[in-house]
Amino acid sequence: MDDHSLEEFRRCWQEELAQAQALRKRRRPEAAERRARRPEVAPGRGEQASGYLALAQGLLEGAGRPPATRAPRADRQDAASRSRSPPAREGGEQLVDQLIRDLNEMDDVPFFDIQLPYELAINIFQYLNRKELGRCAQVSKTWKVIAEDEVLWYRLCQREGHLPESSISDYSCWKLIFQECRAKEHMLRTNWKNRKGAVSELEHVPDAVLCDVHSHDGVVIAGYTSGDVRVWDTRTWDYVAPFLESEYEEDESGMQPYVSFVRINSSLAVAAYEDGFLNIWDLRTGKYPIHRFEHDARIQAIALSREDATVATASAFDVVMLYTNEEGYGQITAEFEVQKLVDYLEIVPNTGRYPVAVATAGDLVYLLKAEDSARTLHYVYGQPVTCLDVSANQVAFGVKSLGWVYEGNKILVYSLEAERCLSKLGNSLGDFTCVNLRDSPPNLMVSGNMDRRVRIHDLRTDKIALSLSAHQLGVSAVQMDDWKIVSGGEEGLVSVWDYRMNQKLWEVHSRHPVRHISFNNHSLITANVPYERVVRNADLDNFATHERHRGLIHAYEFAVDQLAFQSPLPMCRSSSDTTAGYNHDLALAFSNDRI
Repeated sequence: MDDHSLEEFRRCWQEELAQAQALRKRRRPEAAERRARRPEVAPGRGEQASGYLALAQGLLEGAGRPPATRAPRADRQDAASRSRSPPAREGGEQLVDQLIRDLNEMDDVPFFDIQLPYELAINIFQYLNRKELGRCAQVSKTWKVIAEDEVLWYRLCQREGHLPESSISDYSCWKLIFQECRAKEHMLRTNWKNRKGAVSELEHVPDAVLCDVHSHDGVVIAGYTSGDVRVWDTRTWDYVAPFLESEYEEDESGMQPYVSFVRINSSLAVAAYEDGFLNIWDLRTGKYPIHRFEHDARIQAIALSREDATVATASAFDVVMLYTNEEGYGQITAEFEVQKLVDYLEIVPNTGRYPVAVATAGDLVYLLKAEDSARTLHYVYGQPVTCLDVSANQVAFGVKSLGWVYEGNKILVYSLEAERCLSKLGNSLGDFTCVNLRDSPPNLMVSGNMDRRVRIHDLRTDKIALSLSAHQLGVSAVQMDDWKIVSGGEEGLVSVWDYRMNQKLWEVHSRHPVRHISFNNHSLITANVPYERVVRNADLDNFATHERHRGLIHAYEFAVDQLAFQSPLPMCRSSSDTTAGYNHDLALAFSNDRI
């Protein structure tokens, strides 16, 4: 090809390119006006652009021309194609053209055969996950800048549950924070599977038997036959628990009634006694009760809201809802009358101004709304309810089938808004003893049965997704998350399962039935509560005999890594008379089962 043909080809190609760019600009006048009116740019991009312009102006001045304003892209390319610079100026003008192309690349992001503004590219990339963002960062330099934008990685951290309370200005590199959170999550999961961490036995009350245990976010409350109530904060390695004082006379401490039930949330602690009294403590103000409520009969069930200061109690044929204000004064918000004695009672979370509770009494299930009277949610004569749990929108309870027409024991799931049955799950010969709906992943629910099995129910298909043969004497407590199940049995065994692999990871045995299980991603609380509430051996000076019958509370911490061994351990801060033991290898902590 001669020089004339080459020049003709170059001229035709540049004219076609200029026409295509002019046509694109006519189709996008609104986008150009929006970018011109934009008050600010992304951090770091304005400084880079201003530096390029200053350098371009310096090159233009060195080439002998005064600095000019930036012309449209098509005009710049037409002028560059028509002009022939002297050899002395050719290198400087080529550098200026390269800088101008870099400026254009900052504003317009190439998406195949179209150009998009940076803001639209961010809106598209926000729907990608971490793997897809990593792949997009390998396409080009422009896509790498977009894929590593702080807004995208901050939203990704929030979407996967990392640092939910943080704002985008708290950290300078959210991609690095996301990687650190993922590494910590992997470490915790490995410790859970390999049973690596710290285990501690919470110190018991001398001469007393454990009656009831509850926990919330690592804070544990326990009630004893001596009438004592203790609270531990396992998040701070402080296992020396303070007593919550009651208002009984000191002269007859041995005659104090047993503690029937205990409940705790982030601000309140509640204890019900055998004589019908109810004590409410504010954990932020002190160890003395701020409110004391008396019932005419024994309290059959209590419930405490996880979000606020609403307490529900059931005594005789009455259900009472209490609310404790900021000044510490308790007031009755609602009273209901039911036909039978209440067996189970739960408060529905996130109901707003008016609290809502669900109570079961024999074969009746009541929906209790503060602004309304008691309404029957479910009733089938001769089919008593055996367990209960609630979430924000649904309630699940086990039903025992009796009579001539035996349909098998089932779990019924009701909609609280529509007040109708959504699902009938399972068909078991044994009674369903526990069900966990609130803490389970979306569309899943876990249950335990007297037939020794733990079941995962799929609420979308109303089928059993997984069934595990877990405990010889029946399942007494169960909880699950996105990959594991922790179950407790009547024989005292605590088992941890990886239900995705259908495999038991490890187990721990104690003497008494497991009545409470609560865990999060880094800790586990278990409680073994005895059937009998009286020590059979009168020789309480014999510690081994008393330990065998009093019940146990264990706290497991799986966030202990190698760095934790370099700091003072809790056993180094304990007094010499502390009987609780500490071990950082759970595989060795329980070498022999308890008798």
